[in-house]
Amino acid sequence: MTDSEPRDFIRQIIQDDIASGKHDGAVVTRFPPEPNGYLHIGHAKSICLNFGVANENNGKTYLRFDDTNPCKESEEYAHAIERDVHWLGFDWGDRLTHASDYFDKLYAAAEQLIEMGKAYVDSLSAEEIREHRGTLTSPGKNSPYRDRSVDENMDLFRRMKKGEFKDGEHVLRAKIDMSSANINMRDPALYRIRHVHHQRSSREWCIYPMYDFAHGLSDAFEGITHSLCTLEFEDHRPLYDWFIDQLEPPHRPRQIEFSRLNLAYTVTSKRKLNQLVTEGYVAGWDDPRMPTIAGLRRRGFPAAAIRDFCSRVGITKKNNMIEMAVLENSVRENLDVAAERRMAVLKPLKVVLTNYPEDREEFMEAQNHPNRPELGVRQLLFTRELYIERDDFMEDAPRKFFRLKPGGEVRLRYGYIIRCDDVIKDDAGEVIELRCSFDEETRSGTGSSDRKVKGTIHWVSARNAVAAEVRLYDRLFTELDPGAQDEYLSLLNPGSLEIVAAVLEAGLGDAKDKPFQFERLGYFCPDDKDSTETRPVFNRVVTLRDSWAKLEKQAMLQKH
Repeated sequence: MTDSEPRDFIRQIIQDDIASGKHDGAVVTRFPPEPNGYLHIGHAKSICLNFGVANENNGKTYLRFDDTNPCKESEEYAHAIERDVHWLGFDWGDRLTHASDYFDKLYAAAEQLIEMGKAYVDSLSAEEIREHRGTLTSPGKNSPYRDRSVDENMDLFRRMKKGEFKDGEHVLRAKIDMSSANINMRDPALYRIRHVHHQRSSREWCIYPMYDFAHGLSDAFEGITHSLCTLEFEDHRPLYDWFIDQLEPPHRPRQIEFSRLNLAYTVTSKRKLNQLVTEGYVAGWDDPRMPTIAGLRRRGFPAAAIRDFCSRVGITKKNNMIEMAVLENSVRENLDVAAERRMAVLKPLKVVLTNYPEDREEFMEAQNHPNRPELGVRQLLFTRELYIERDDFMEDAPRKFFRLKPGGEVRLRYGYIIRCDDVIKDDAGEVIELRCSFDEETRSGTGSSDRKVKGTIHWVSARNAVAAEVRLYDRLFTELDPGAQDEYLSLLNPGSLEIVAAVLEAGLGDAKDKPFQFERLGYFCPDDKDSTETRPVFNRVVTLRDSWAKLEKQAMLQKH
């Protein structure tokens, strides 16, 4: 594939339309979220596609809020959506719109359908409408109110608008075909009565258009050329086109469907995500275990890595499950280049160098990045008392354990070779301190000794160590596809969050909004929301290696 060839079928369609002169070569897309929750990783794919294809073709993209259901929508969600789209790297310019901007035009379109005999006011209850609708295998039946006259329908609809009726007392429906094989075409609802406050129009309206009616016409009003949506709307396309065919707006948009992004070990249903938040299974929409864009951002995922991930999974017509490893590999590749290195000890074990003078201090020069000399170096304080990882010591070590053990030697990163001489335990028999000696002739980088050992471990000086809370995140669910299970909450991973009291090298106490690689441990990012001046909090972004890859691959094979 050359750079000039399209990367997917949607880009091929757009390229063909431009070549044919359709829409005068214009490309206008839209991202139409409903402000009833926070955006998630699936939305990121749609955002990257809609803004991406427009940017690639000198087009433009509308950010249009679908605010047709005020019962579930809020300004909080709207602001969060704007923040997430901007953070991902996209800008809608002056094209921030709302379905409510078109309420007058949508109402006029509904009256036009009534005048054409294509819409009627139905007085059945919601339950009766469901009963009349039929099933996927049996046709529906006409409402007894389907043959109301145009004048009666118009009168009732206008009285609905004036607020003369209660919620659910009437509904405006399209008159299409109650025996259609496509259940979406069986006289779908166009307007319902809702006596509620609307976040933008207050109490001006008490009837609200349904999404299927408002969406396609809003596309037409805005001059959208390619209305890109996920496959669950494929069966709605005939209805989308029916409204356009009947009302014949000056501009005709085209709906094109693509597969949604299904990420392993997550759920992306807004209903389920909302349940996780409201019932306290997670600490909010931006909990770093959540697949929301806000959660991924707080955890430390770079926006560029998410864009790269969306590019890698591609645009297809086939629904499939994407391994979490694909997303995390994009993050690792980004952070491997971008993140400076630091030393931290997550589970500290104290080391005392018995032959190192108590009042002695020296500084070890450490690289900020092994492959980017332009990022410079830093000075690490080295003292008699240090902390190492508890896992880097084993009292009864196997032969090939090349870290610290009684009588064994390791090199301290950027420092000296040390030998473990004595092990101090508490009354319960737990190791609480190691007494070690250092070899003066083995300082790293001096070339004063050719003596080598097989193991090198990281450390932090006890004298200026920064006490911190470090949160180790893992998969939120234990099953590959938790959303497919009715009892999905029973699949929550009890080990999805481990909090440890760590010690960090000096300088990390006031780090802000910048990821680091903690050497040998993984990539970590300060949690700006929960950190305090006296107690910094760091989130683990990803590990250095993917320990789940083999398990995910086995689960994928079993699923298919």
